[in-house]
Amino acid sequence: MTAAGPPADQVLDELRTLRAGDLPTHGGRTLAYVYDSGLSGLDELAAAAHALASSANGLDPTAFPSLLRMENDVVSTAAALLGGGPGTVGSVTSGGTESCLLAVQAARDARPGVDRPRMVLAGTAHAAFHKAAHYFGVEAVTVPVDPRTFRADPDAMAAAIDEDTVLVVVSAPSYAHGVVDPVAPVAAAAAARGVRCHVDACIGGWVLPYFRRLGVAVPDFDLSVPGVTSLSVDLHKYAYCPKGTSVLLHADASLRRPQFFASARWPGYTMLNSTLQSTRSGGPLAAAWAVLRHVGDAGYEQLASRTLAAVRTLRAGIEAIDGLRVLGDPRSSLLSVTGVADDFDVFTVADEMTERSWYVQPQFGFRSSPANLHLTVTAVNHGSEPELLGDLADAVAAAREAGPVALPAELLDAIAALDPDSLTPEQFAGLLAAAGLDGVGVPKRMAEVNTMLAAASPTLRERLLVEFLSAMYTANPA
Repeated sequence: MTAAGPPADQVLDELRTLRAGDLPTHGGRTLAYVYDSGLSGLDELAAAAHALASSANGLDPTAFPSLLRMENDVVSTAAALLGGGPGTVGSVTSGGTESCLLAVQAARDARPGVDRPRMVLAGTAHAAFHKAAHYFGVEAVTVPVDPRTFRADPDAMAAAIDEDTVLVVVSAPSYAHGVVDPVAPVAAAAAARGVRCHVDACIGGWVLPYFRRLGVAVPDFDLSVPGVTSLSVDLHKYAYCPKGTSVLLHADASLRRPQFFASARWPGYTMLNSTLQSTRSGGPLAAAWAVLRHVGDAGYEQLASRTLAAVRTLRAGIEAIDGLRVLGDPRSSLLSVTGVADDFDVFTVADEMTERSWYVQPQFGFRSSPANLHLTVTAVNHGSEPELLGDLADAVAAAREAGPVALPAELLDAIAALDPDSLTPEQFAGLLAAAGLDGVGVPKRMAEVNTMLAAASPTLRERLLVEFLSAMYTANPA
């Protein structure tokens, strides 16, 4: 039989060409989105394990008992690391957002008598919880954090709990600033009202326990804290597994039960799901299982040691650069960097870092948090700190020479006149044209675009970015 399309080697060459335009996923130059251990052979192990199980279907553990065994192994490893007890149970999900969604869904469905369920979030809680609120009809009650430390305020969190509250959420750490919330007093307040408390440790759960072993004063945050009922941790972050694996832990099986879905109300097989997905490839699970077993506890401690050394060097170096400071008091592997004066724009610094082959993630100002640059530091960054700091100092100097970004008055007026609820594609196109953008694409330099978005309210920014995403995801002509 002759293949209808091009030969396999040509297809792979086309894929390599496409990938050449992406940010690098190895080497430590992309300081968001990706996590690199720097360990030789780890990618190959994960790819081989993924291939061995990619055709297996996680829909039915009785048909594929290997997946059941691997999932229980992974959950047990996570529970042992994160304060679980003999009754702790969990599920492997597709990522941190799914873990957070399921924590909210389980909390809502555990209280069917609450007509208008609410969840109390620290103001720095991940946007995944607002997504869960949107999907599941749970009101998100956002409590402001300390304006200087960016940590949750336990008294304010406790005061926000009422008879309709089904869940309280804190972070370890919060993504925006890398600070660990005071989990213990918040969890105690939730428990006193009979309310579940979820700890979002998606980004920190696999590194904070090792930082603690290495002498970092990490506040108590895991399942050993009284009142913590569930915790999420992503394996594709600091466990350095391939994308598509997170773990949602529950303190006991009764807490997890509302998460499960079963339906016998049709003539086919009885649907029974532990996660949002039904059919799911066994590949990501097998890859995570293999990586966890291969690296092992001692290996993760060594990786955490390298990460911690890089964080400490970078933090000290950043604070020594004229015009920069680190926000809050991060206890993890995340740093958020802002300017101390208005003689340059951090969005321009980000562009200048891109010119020097580094990606740092711009974050917009919100409440007491000014516009800043987010750095996710991984083990592979250890050893390259002088180069990064030197390029960052040069980027700040270039941004200072360029001066702050100034938008034309007519563009600011156009932004102010837009109504998020009635924005049309034509208005969006007009705004792009006013910003000097020729159609939808990714400009090489983003400072002007980010400044334009920063001038919009959060609601309008959401609407503009939805339009942008819609225009980007348009099918290519056949």
